Amino acid sequence: MTAVRVLIPVGLGLNCEDETAAAFRMVGAEVDLVHLTDLFAHRHPRRLADYQVLALVGGFSYGDHVAGGLVLATRLRAHLRQDLSDLLAGGGRVLGICNGFQTLTRLGLLPGPGAGPADFVPRAALTDNDRLGYRDAWVRVGVDRRCTSPWTRGVSTLELPSRHGEGKFVLESAEALDRLEHRGQVAFRYLDAAGKPTEAWPENPSGSPRGVAGVTDASGQILGLMPHPDAFLYPWHHPDFARRRRQLEGQEPGGLALFRAGITAP
Repeated sequence: MTAVRVLIPVGLGLNCEDETAAAFRMVGAEVDLVHLTDLFAHRHPRRLADYQVLALVGGFSYGDHVAGGLVLATRLRAHLRQDLSDLLAGGGRVLGICNGFQTLTRLGLLPGPGAGPADFVPRAALTDNDRLGYRDAWVRVGVDRRCTSPWTRGVSTLELPSRHGEGKFVLESAEALDRLEHRGQVAFRYLDAAGKPTEAWPENPSGSPRGVAGVTDASGQILGLMPHPDAFLYPWHHPDFARRRRQLEGQEPGGLALFRAGITAP
């Protein structure tokens, strides 16, 4: 079998490329890390459409000036809009983690139009947490049963680190969120100790309505989420490893499960 080819843009404030690349390689993908300036100038010998997956990683692109992901989204729209359209038209998948999720939202790829190809029109924002400031802590997230994205195939509940200051997912209205839920585009929700979606801090670090922690586009090809699956690839990454060693060593780390699903699910 030919390995799935993954492109990870790097540089200009992004800082989670190594662990994201490691995750994809651990599940059998071939990964290229390419500087954003080379992509913008079309100096990279491969086109975006030559890849099956584009992964936008966490970090602080352009220092998060103005708003998280806004400058990067603006440059992607200006230089790579057609390339991104070609990737998606060919069945390519996109993953955005934390700053990557912010970027995809500002770019208009998430949540995207209700049907049809991407139009690059922003319809949502990831704005300041209700409790202002940067929050770094582990959270539990669960996959919404209506989500059919390949990125969530076989995934149910994950424990992952979440670290951001702008993670509150906001739409124009409650009705717009209703439509996303009805179409199965709400992928992940923050869960409380009872396993129920929550808006309460600290289980929901941003205060996102209805506990939204990640969404997809209408096709399910594009996933964005705020917690970091790239930071839970080995059992000992978990903060409770010493107490839960037997349990954690007996199952695949949650972060790795998401990457595996993204490159193997039909």
